[in-house]
Amino acid sequence: MEDVLAVYTLPYDPHVPQVCMDELPVQLLKDVRAPLPARPGAGERIDYEYEREGMANVFLFCEPLRGRRWTAVTDQRTKADWAHQIKDLVDGRYPDAVRIRLVCDNLNTHTPGALYETFPPAEAKRLADKIEIHHTPKHGSWLNIAEIELSVLSRQCLDRRIPDPAKLRTEITAWEDQRNGRAHHVDWRFTTADARIKLKRLYPKFDE
Repeated sequence: MEDVLAVYTLPYDPHVPQVCMDELPVQLLKDVRAPLPARPGAGERIDYEYEREGMANVFLFCEPLRGRRWTAVTDQRTKADWAHQIKDLVDGRYPDAVRIRLVCDNLNTHTPGALYETFPPAEAKRLADKIEIHHTPKHGSWLNIAEIELSVLSRQCLDRRIPDPAKLRTEITAWEDQRNGRAHHVDWRFTTADARIKLKRLYPKFDE
């Protein structure tokens, strides 16, 4: 926990960007009957019946100190899916970075081993050397700023029926563009000093 909180106190450095990432499964739902459009004095009417169209996964990355975020919709969230997102992070998003500090939860897919299972050894080593992973503790995913962004995404964009991955990408891209356009930042104020007081039950006890 304190490791992640220490990362959040570091100043902005374009050569060593601070990035948070998280994932969200999304159930795809299709209307059985077309909604009745809104008219004067009455809002849109949506039938309660729907059809399940499977699942999709949303990867969300954000750079808190710059107020920017980006997403990717995938069919699954396997080790290979995560590894390809890391390659895009290193080569596509931050090709000039010396190192990238990455905050994420401790799923078994979020490890350098996933890179070695996906890419040839030399490529996996190159990518792993560019990433400095800071895992949130078990039951401590709330420490990940990307989880806050996913909460905003869920409330503002995913609170409706979305029938397929193409529509999901369109909706999320529109949300992403609007939020980036306004450069929304997260005002993180929970510090290590706060943790030692408010979460003292989690620390070992020593006899004085």
